[in-house]
Amino acid sequence: MRFLVMAVAVLALFAVPAQAQMGGGKRGHKGGGPAAAGNKPKVDEKAYQEALKRIPDSKEKYDPWAVTKSPAAGKSSKSAQ
Repeated sequence: MRFLVMAVAVLALFAVPAQAQMGGGKRGHKGGGPAAAGNKPKVDEKAYQEALKRIPDSKEKYDPWAVTKSPAAGKSSKSAQ
């Protein structure tokens, strides 16, 4: 009997995180889905495009791996080409 109670308790503990990941039903779910937010994406898209226009052009090419390279490594690879 004790084994059965422990098994049920363990299964219940495994089910709680799975329910949380799946949304747990309609409780606390706000909004009405994609149909309810019909006008908002147009406003967001317009604001996004305007924000993109305000970003200045970069003068130099960005190298995200620059911190991993030594200064001498960049010079030797250019002279080999």
